[in-house]
Amino acid sequence: MRPLTCMIVDDEPLAVRLLVSYVEKTPDLHLLASFTDSIRAINAVKEQKPDLLFLDIQMPNIDGMELAHSLPEETRVVFITAFKEYAFESYEVNALDFLLKPVRYNKFLGSIEKARKQFDVQQTAAQPKQPNTVFIRVDGEWRNIPVDQITYVNGMKDYVFFYLDNEPRPLITHLTMKAVEEMLPKDKFLRIHRSYIIAVDKILKVDKNDCVYIGKEIIHIPDGYLQTFKNFLESRSFSK
Repeated sequence: MRPLTCMIVDDEPLAVRLLVSYVEKTPDLHLLASFTDSIRAINAVKEQKPDLLFLDIQMPNIDGMELAHSLPEETRVVFITAFKEYAFESYEVNALDFLLKPVRYNKFLGSIEKARKQFDVQQTAAQPKQPNTVFIRVDGEWRNIPVDQITYVNGMKDYVFFYLDNEPRPLITHLTMKAVEEMLPKDKFLRIHRSYIIAVDKILKVDKNDCVYIGKEIIHIPDGYLQTFKNFLESRSFSK
């Protein structure tokens, strides 16, 4: 979960100080700037594009509603006001939340939670989905291979051998190891050797000589790949 960035715009200094104190005691929330002048705030918001803008509605010069119409698309607004009658109008600018003054910390946290859920959904939707299968050309035909059946891949010169759970012999295709490494999901496969990419969930054991046992193969990890592999082991082990 990445930290959220925010700005505060309110012409009342006391209200600004209260919100700043709330931001400071909220984990993973970073204050970029605060303003009591809405005109000065506009350019800063457009340039820095905070995730959240805590915005007063009633302000001199440019009020909060006007300012909200000129915000970057990625910035979400939490309106702060002492007047309930603005609540309906706030939905016209797709406000994330609407908080009444004096703002209580539990209400403030509720707005942050809404923001986190919304940004998490957007981030998940933006991530490319990993394929469940890959196509490889074998003996002039295209074979559709389930990714979860691949045990390991071995490269020899211009050819790559795919070893599968349900195949007695490897499938041989004309490919480079770099192309295979880019094609396979990085959360499931790890390159541990110039000539080997393995399915990490199918490792049987790793001995004291830094040899990986997978399928019927024993692969010694060379120094150039050893630290990356040790980092992987530490991330998946209970050892201190």
